[in-house]
Amino acid sequence: MKKITKVLIANRGEIAVRIIRTLHKMGIQSVAVFADNDAEALHVRVADESIGLGNGKLSDTYLNVEKIIRAALQSGAQAIHPGYGFLSENPILTEACKKNELLFIGPPQESITLMGNKITARQYAVEAGLPITKGITGSPEELLRKAGELPFPVLVKAASGGGGKGMRIVRNKEELPQILETTAREAQNYFGDGTVYIEQFIENPRHIEIQVLADQHGNAIHLYERECSIQRRYQKIIEESPSPTLTPEVREKMGKAAVAICQKIGYQSAGTIEFLVDPELNFYFLEMNTRIQVEHPVTELVTGIDLIEEQLLIAQGENLRYQQADIHQNGHAIECRIYAEDPAKQFMPSPGDVVAYSEPKSKNIRIDSSLDAPAAVRPDYDPMISKLICFGNNRQEAIQTSLNSLKTYVIHGIQTNIPFLMAVVQNEAFISNRISTAFCDTHTESLIAWSKKQKENADQELVGAAFLLYSLHNQALEGIEPDRIWQQIGYWRLLMEIPVRVEQQGFMFAVDEISHSRLRLQSKDRVFDLKLLSWDGLQMRFSNADTIYTIAISPTAEGAWLLQYDGLIFSCERTDELNEQLDQGQHATADEEGGLFAPMPGKVIQLNVKESQTVNRGAVLLVVEAMKMENNIVAPFDAIVDKINVKTDEMVDAKTQLIHLSPLEKD
Repeated sequence: MKKITKVLIANRGEIAVRIIRTLHKMGIQSVAVFADNDAEALHVRVADESIGLGNGKLSDTYLNVEKIIRAALQSGAQAIHPGYGFLSENPILTEACKKNELLFIGPPQESITLMGNKITARQYAVEAGLPITKGITGSPEELLRKAGELPFPVLVKAASGGGGKGMRIVRNKEELPQILETTAREAQNYFGDGTVYIEQFIENPRHIEIQVLADQHGNAIHLYERECSIQRRYQKIIEESPSPTLTPEVREKMGKAAVAICQKIGYQSAGTIEFLVDPELNFYFLEMNTRIQVEHPVTELVTGIDLIEEQLLIAQGENLRYQQADIHQNGHAIECRIYAEDPAKQFMPSPGDVVAYSEPKSKNIRIDSSLDAPAAVRPDYDPMISKLICFGNNRQEAIQTSLNSLKTYVIHGIQTNIPFLMAVVQNEAFISNRISTAFCDTHTESLIAWSKKQKENADQELVGAAFLLYSLHNQALEGIEPDRIWQQIGYWRLLMEIPVRVEQQGFMFAVDEISHSRLRLQSKDRVFDLKLLSWDGLQMRFSNADTIYTIAISPTAEGAWLLQYDGLIFSCERTDELNEQLDQGQHATADEEGGLFAPMPGKVIQLNVKESQTVNRGAVLLVVEAMKMENNIVAPFDAIVDKINVKTDEMVDAKTQLIHLSPLEKD
């Protein structure tokens, strides 16, 4: 088969950047596609060529097969790599590629269709000899009628689901009708197929998956497993390889089972067989993902094999370069997914402007990111920003490297899950491998409380002193050579007292001494002898007495500053300076009680009430979709709906008053 010389990537974000990296390594030209709001995105800038998809909804851009094919033909690409998500498991794209004589870098359409439907996939798993959990299929009416065949709790799952979408746990039969309806609607919205089924729920399982490679000549191998049990809302956030759970015997059985189903369906390309593993290490087939997985880097780090490169070679018709005996796991790798979300608000997505961005720099780490500088994180797309993958000779080393790297990962301007990830990798249950897919359900509250306590117990007075060192340095910086900064500040500041606010705490610092490179401060109980060592516009290195610190500082839109110290971010302000933004905010007119606002920019997808309607506390008034998540807007008290200010399919932002309520008068 003819060698591939140019590939179009039908995706965006970190996976597009990662694919381009391998294409460049192989000497293959890369073509990026982009929506109008993504024109300056990293994947566009690193590609050899880029083609716009226009404006509009996802169905008009990244999910538009016709536009993707047209872009590939226009660019002269011979092949399309879909990455993950979007069109990666869409048989319409594979059929369009075949029709237009373009190579699809992935499995044949038949495999995607077979494994894309979980009901069909389970049938093939049984035929291949894999154990499965019990399930019920049929129409919604049949599912309701047969629900008693399985003990509760059960899982309602979308037949065409994936990525944690279209899956909900049902604790009792009374919840089932509503959850069937909600899951079917979500499945229709995300996958174009509203079919759902019910599956046996296994309490406290492990989620462990096997990476496979199969060529066009009947050869198939596995690259061992990944432990993916740390999840929130069925979405993985930490993965590792090897699994600290499996015995060699169970590992071998799972690997053979994964290869068996690949051979059963004639699979070709990279793929993943996902299993649930119960506390007794019995494993059950869950699903097959016929694409590259988000978490594939941990496998690459422990096996040394570039999975994207292997996908490309398989697509060219080449034989697998490896036999099973060639594959070994060396060391330990952990991946932390960095999301724009707020764990303290039920992991609500947090789109917005990243005002400062800097990746940790250390050996034994890899970062697959959608950013390389400050940029907008848009509500139109998935909230994952990047993946931090850390390697160690053993799990303990990988955990420590992960923690150190998370502490020095700078993303300012939006909320991220970095503090939550730091809490997880320091949690005793995680360190000692007492984990399951219920880990986040069980520990989230305590992990968030632990993170909050870490911030409260941090040396905020030192943070304030460091901020003042920066502030005085910054005031004198404009137009002045670095070696003359301190002289320009001058001795007129001697004995001056400067108030500094750190979060909600106030500190007063007396300036005892300023010299060429030194700032000596005195507070009520302490003396700080600070020396500026370096400043690059974001990171400042300084010493206090004999200890050296590195902090990151960036401005906020409100006129304060964000200072990152030991992985924790503090809001800082000099209260002797006028903050015009904050001052204006204090005089802004607050909405009267009863106004409900969108939690973030998004689209209204459902209205459940009418004006003048009486609603009870907790009633779902409407649903706002943002960053691929449905957000229920509920009544905070018993009320009457005074006014509805939005309609279905309307785009709203966080300043939009959605509904106004009047409290019901109590007798």
